[in-house]
Amino acid sequence: MTTHVSAWQPQAGPQAKLVSCPIATIVYGGARGGGKTVGMILKNCFKAAEYGRHQKGIFFRKELPQLEAAIETCKEIYLPLGWKWAEQKKTFTAPNGATLKFRPLERDSDAEKYMGMEFTDLYFEELTNWADPKPINRLRSTLRSAAGVPCQFHATCNPGGPGHQWVKAWIVDPCPAGYKTLIDEFGGARIFIPAKVSDNRALMEADPDYTTRIRQSGSKELVKAWLDGDWNIVEGAFFDCWCPQMVHKPFLVPKDWARIVSFDWGSAKPFSTGWWAIVTDDYLTPEGVLLPRGYALRYREWYGVKYEGGEVKPDLGLKMSAEAIGDGIRKRTHEDINAWVADPAIFKEDGGPSQAERMGLKFRAADNTRIARLGHMGGWDQMRSRMVGTRSHGENGQLQDDGVPMIGCFDTCVDSIRTIPALQHDANKPEDLDTASEDHAADEWRYFCMSRPIRARQKTAEVVQLDPWGRRKQPVNNWKTA
Repeated sequence: MTTHVSAWQPQAGPQAKLVSCPIATIVYGGARGGGKTVGMILKNCFKAAEYGRHQKGIFFRKELPQLEAAIETCKEIYLPLGWKWAEQKKTFTAPNGATLKFRPLERDSDAEKYMGMEFTDLYFEELTNWADPKPINRLRSTLRSAAGVPCQFHATCNPGGPGHQWVKAWIVDPCPAGYKTLIDEFGGARIFIPAKVSDNRALMEADPDYTTRIRQSGSKELVKAWLDGDWNIVEGAFFDCWCPQMVHKPFLVPKDWARIVSFDWGSAKPFSTGWWAIVTDDYLTPEGVLLPRGYALRYREWYGVKYEGGEVKPDLGLKMSAEAIGDGIRKRTHEDINAWVADPAIFKEDGGPSQAERMGLKFRAADNTRIARLGHMGGWDQMRSRMVGTRSHGENGQLQDDGVPMIGCFDTCVDSIRTIPALQHDANKPEDLDTASEDHAADEWRYFCMSRPIRARQKTAEVVQLDPWGRRKQPVNNWKTA
């Protein structure tokens, strides 16, 4: 691949590796300031110099306005080389006929617009902006070249965003350090090339205060994600109260603890089943962690997500029948269960037995309330209350927040741990979470929490009574459960 085509040259390190990498699928970045956009634009420039009019690239972002910065960067690099920019068509054309288009991909259905087209290179900026990989994978079918140009898929990303879960599971978790070629079940190769701001020497020399401004821009979690590329920390997460202290090494659960099973239905999407135990008295785990009385411990889960080639396929269900799921739950239940709660949707009858009947278990419909409303608790608030550590104290039982979580799980509950901490707020309804993400385990946790809600005890207004002569009686203080 020739490199004399531009005054802009890739920087030594990750950016140069991106430009020269021959692997079919490349994901680059993982932190702020790593030179991601320039890297992809240079990659296309060098391929255009080598393959001429046969090089046909297309550059995507989630929304059209987000493309402006990349287009301006592209102008700086391409226009001095004689490329032409067509504003209406949002297309750069090189003197030798190579092209690079800029397009938004806002909805899943937008991918259908490109079916039948032919591209040699796909470029996706900020991959985690897409909550679902389906439209992106659909566009892979447009990668082809009758002229023999090596077709490639490129993407950049940072931790966080609606697609954090699937991107992390797909490209980061198999090899967090990167630089390892991974082979999928179809024989396709992919690689993660991590890059941090420290790898972008040009930026550090031109703007030495950049990292200082990043450190001033938000919480320590945000800074760690942006500067270090830490995918285990998600800024703006719906459950920002999730903490490592909620995850425990497995131990033998005492037989006298009450047991509850909760369930969320799924077919094309995953189903989620959780087995819970309620701590009877303060309990010290073998690790020396105190589980307070009333603590809810998730000690087993069965999550119906698809695996291929030993890798999880986020948000893709097993399409099992209700009867098969019921049998699977029975086979995994080795103890007496005190209560069974499930997604109310499974009790609906539509011309035949409901899914609940077909499962053949003792489920009752869970309270499906998500957000608190007048006179009714919200399920998400119940989860938060348990996560932040609300527990009962004092003679009158008034609840206080002492910072000790009142809910947690064994580290074998891998899909809860994978999905719940990464869930995001709904952009249009901040008090709710984004249901486009993989929220099935969270829904099932919510059903459990609403089956045993934490109820604050509050002092009511003073009740004043008068005796027959109109004189004030001794005031009565009423305490009641809210």
